[in-house]
Amino acid sequence: MHATAAVEVAGLVKRYGRSTAVDGLDLTVERGSVTAVLGPNGAGKTTTVEVCEGYRRPDAGQVRVLGLDPLADAAELRPRIGVMLQSGGIYPGVRAMEMLRHIASLHAHPLDTDALAERLGLGSCGRTPYRRLSGGQQQRLSLAMAVVGRPELVFLDEPTAGLDPQARRATWELVRELRADGVTVLLTTHFMDEAEELADRVAIVDAGRVIAHDEPAALCRGNARNTLRFEGRPGLDLESLLTALPPDCKAVEPAPGSYLITGEVKPQLLATVTAWCAQNGVLPDRIAVERHTLEDVFLELTGKELRG
Repeated sequence: MHATAAVEVAGLVKRYGRSTAVDGLDLTVERGSVTAVLGPNGAGKTTTVEVCEGYRRPDAGQVRVLGLDPLADAAELRPRIGVMLQSGGIYPGVRAMEMLRHIASLHAHPLDTDALAERLGLGSCGRTPYRRLSGGQQQRLSLAMAVVGRPELVFLDEPTAGLDPQARRATWELVRELRADGVTVLLTTHFMDEAEELADRVAIVDAGRVIAHDEPAALCRGNARNTLRFEGRPGLDLESLLTALPPDCKAVEPAPGSYLITGEVKPQLLATVTAWCAQNGVLPDRIAVERHTLEDVFLELTGKELRG
């Protein structure tokens, strides 16, 4: 195992009957980093995380978490990790703070439970049974349980699903603080802005395999082309503009006075467009480079069709 890796997955395979959920997946998560795992429904994200947590036995491949086997070394590993499941793991009739204090009591040096509850907006529902909590409150309680033991590594499976904007931002801040404290975070999410905001690296999973793994900015830069848009007087000579542009670029006027140039946007292209405008007496009202987002890259790699 790499000395800097908190999680290392090599050739992971997991089947359920005739269905293969994970098909030779490779993934490395560096210590002290935040890694976001993205993928369509059924891509194998949750199954992969559950294998890393020791909840499922792999059919093939190797998994090491903090240098340990999640199954063979479970007793040694569990005190060092925190786990937030998509659902389950909490007694329906237990009160919120009773559950949080119980989890804290299992650790040697837990966080202050009252302060953590207030931080995550659970102070007013501490005596409420879990089954009577709202969906967002249940999510926040699960998050608190995952971090209360001061883990070295935290697994968060869709941590902000169902949260309102305030709770979502509070969760983001908590994840950032975990990273600042040297905690490794592996999270799954369907929110592209969440991955862009929080993750040092993003792994895109589809059909049980990692099909892209890099920093968010590098994924956006390397897997999609950008566009340059400017506004001027309607009816400019696009044939003349195309002559000045690199051969792989296209220029269209989708609306009167609005011009869109597609291609690989580099500083030279911007200089070419502004020089052409100057030569043709065009003073652009606005000129901007529109970069592709992580969502653009995700859809390009995984397709736009709905998944069952």
